[in-house]
Amino acid sequence: MDEIEVPTEHLHEAIHEQVHHASNGKEQKWSMLVAISTALMAVLAAISSLFAGHNSNEAVINQIKASDQWAFYQAKGIKAEIKAIKIGNASTDTAEYNRYKKEQATIKEAAEALQAASKAHLEIEKKFAKAVTFFQIAIAISAISILTKRKFLWVISLFLGASGLLFLLEGIGI
Repeated sequence: MDEIEVPTEHLHEAIHEQVHHASNGKEQKWSMLVAISTALMAVLAAISSLFAGHNSNEAVINQIKASDQWAFYQAKGIKAEIKAIKIGNASTDTAEYNRYKKEQATIKEAAEALQAASKAHLEIEKKFAKAVTFFQIAIAISAISILTKRKFLWVISLFLGASGLLFLLEGIGI
């Protein structure tokens, strides 16, 4: 008896077509996940950048105020020294000299507090800057993953994005 020949060529084509459509569906879903995660990282990078800029500005403002206080401190010191020279001639200026010295101490405390605040803002700004850097690298690797269709690169970008999120949260104080 002759064997019945079943045309498998069409079957193989149909299977490959179904696999292709299924992989396109999976690939399309994966591409959507990459796009959404990349967009979220871009939003977080923008927020981190905003916070970094704010803290940088506050640091500069506080440093300027501290410089003003140090100039005021020096002016009081000069006035006190002028009074000290006058004290040699008359004792009526002693109270004013003591007042200038007390004011100078208060001004010094204010200047040092402003410098400390400036330094604190710079430390926070560094955390936000690190967050921005991690998010930007994650976004770049995510783009490479979608272009090269390499899922492991997307996973790496997710880890980098998570690191950026940790720095963002640390900067916020959470």
